[in-house]
Amino acid sequence: MKKLLPLLTLAGAFSLAACGGGSSPSSAPQRVDAVPQASSTAATPAGGPSAALLNPAALTQKAPDVYKVKFTTTKGDFVVEVHRDWAPNGADRFYNLVTNGFYDDCAFFRVVKGFMVQFGVTGDPKVNAAWMQATIPDDPVKQSNKPGMITYAMAGPNTRTTQVFINYNDNANLDSQGFAPFGYVSSGFDVVQSLNGEYGDGAPFGKGPDQGRIQSEGNAYLRHDFGNLDYVKTARLQP
Repeated sequence: MKKLLPLLTLAGAFSLAACGGGSSPSSAPQRVDAVPQASSTAATPAGGPSAALLNPAALTQKAPDVYKVKFTTTKGDFVVEVHRDWAPNGADRFYNLVTNGFYDDCAFFRVVKGFMVQFGVTGDPKVNAAWMQATIPDDPVKQSNKPGMITYAMAGPNTRTTQVFINYNDNANLDSQGFAPFGYVSSGFDVVQSLNGEYGDGAPFGKGPDQGRIQSEGNAYLRHDFGNLDYVKTARLQP
């Protein structure tokens, strides 16, 4: 998949044997590279995005060796524990995104039961545009994509930006493709497993959202066309 977005435009590039709600194979977590023009229905949060979220180059703080992030969602809470030594570039990026509120009000837009759940596109098209090319270098794969592990979606080598996925099953076949886990769900995995998966994958394997439209239209598109999706309410560092 291109960066953990629904498989869409890079369909087949990283095909998996996992199923997307049926017998059809689902692709690996991907990110969409091309962003269509925003539609007139796109909406941004009141007051607009923070200056920090519009300037990825400034968000380069080094993360602690180990840190925890509490995700409050529409289905309950779960906690992710990040280990910087597993994937330092990924851990640092995630730390900067969380500390600046990037994941607040982000939809779990790709929920493929028996495979993974993907999120990390904001509801604000301006913020999405700022981060589309804000890539980080790859990390060596030191941990396996076991159930509960969190990993970045990508569109090929050195293309990770903001999209991440949490493995539902043992997806060790992703390891050799360069998907490097940087943390794991330390509590609340039952919440992660309960996220609404009625839409499944993106086309052609499911009836889920189009990643390009999420990027360009934000949550206005998702709430209009996919009203039952679950969302991150807030993601906050824990003491």
